[in-house]
Amino acid sequence: QNWTRGMSYCLHSESHLDTGPIYVRENGKLHMVNQGASGIQNVTPKTRPFRLFSRGFSVELCMNREDDRARRQRTDHFIFTYTKEGNLRYSAKSLFSLVLGYISDNVDHIDSLIGFPEQIAEKLFSAAEARQKFTEPVTGLRALQKFTEAYGNLVLCSLCLRNRYLVISEKLEEIKSFRELTCLDLSCCKLGDEHELLEHLTKEALSSVKRLLLKDNSLSDAGLRRMTAPVRVLKKGLENLLVLDLSCNPEITDVGIGYLLSFKKLSCLDISGTGLKDVNAVIKRIQMQIGLVHSKVPLKEFDHSNCKTEGWAEQTVLQWEQAVMEAIKPQDDLRSRTAALRFYGKTHRIEEVVKCKLVEAETKAAGSLQFYKEKVQNCHLPLKKEVAGSRELRNNKKRALAEQEKERTSKQKHLCLTVEDWDLLNTY
Repeated sequence: QNWTRGMSYCLHSESHLDTGPIYVRENGKLHMVNQGASGIQNVTPKTRPFRLFSRGFSVELCMNREDDRARRQRTDHFIFTYTKEGNLRYSAKSLFSLVLGYISDNVDHIDSLIGFPEQIAEKLFSAAEARQKFTEPVTGLRALQKFTEAYGNLVLCSLCLRNRYLVISEKLEEIKSFRELTCLDLSCCKLGDEHELLEHLTKEALSSVKRLLLKDNSLSDAGLRRMTAPVRVLKKGLENLLVLDLSCNPEITDVGIGYLLSFKKLSCLDISGTGLKDVNAVIKRIQMQIGLVHSKVPLKEFDHSNCKTEGWAEQTVLQWEQAVMEAIKPQDDLRSRTAALRFYGKTHRIEEVVKCKLVEAETKAAGSLQFYKEKVQNCHLPLKKEVAGSRELRNNKKRALAEQEKERTSKQKHLCLTVEDWDLLNTY
């Protein structure tokens, strides 16, 4: 009895706490303590549902108070699609895509990609390109250099900058970062002899260039001397050049053509529209020393249809051009006469194309000076002795003339070099 009174007193003293029913086992039976009656009743215990939280537990729903960029990144973790019934369905992205997106956002912090798998690197480059990371002034250049150092011509094997001198001036350092290019088109850019990009052509990074188009670039004999100095003396630079277009450069004379004879691997050459004085002598000299024949018809190698921008960075170059065009639009809008055409963003490109077409028309009127190397046909039939003997005599004459020219140039090699040549060669 005293025990019951103590229990009742304890329950009344803590009545402010809702502890629920209390069960006591006595003499092998289970009893429930009744708080209201302060007694013990023999009742069968009722099963109560399991309560995970206490009665006073509450939940407050709050919206995310972080910045919008963090919220946007979190929603990027899901892919939202519509079903056939029109219901919105979402699924979580893979861990690979999430990691790829994070690295592409911080691609400028990569130390090196040398030895990294090419398949994954291409996806990483595309992800960074979609975020326009390579258009940023400083970080974009740093990130692009990491890719070009590791993958070379996979990033870009062919670059067409025809009529895009504004892109060259704005993204010169990015363009210089490309390595192992095999085709480079700089036609109609008016670069001149002193441009930094022409000096970069003589570097070891572009020794892989096989197709170089420098049409209508205001070049002269001095520019050709600078461009061919490493090949003539050090056997470096553009030693693997196969196709060269120097048309529509009226300042190039017979002296400048003499510098081109150091390109022994040339198979196609275009010097139409240059300032040659003795055309017949130049044709004979080219044929005798580097084995190129004057073509009677225009060659397809110089129609500029085969030169395109190819590689991972193809869209990057287009982004550069688009950014440059958007930057010059406010200046173009100041001119009221052509405001309608400039509204569509085509005026600048149209004017430059017209200029190139005018130059091409002048070149055709003056005459075409395109050269190619004749291919030796494999004939399984036995040749006549007379034909074979005459061909052998011609080959012997060519070899003798070539040896004489080689001896003459080797003796006068140091005499032909000027102070500018030595300054240029000292940079290697």
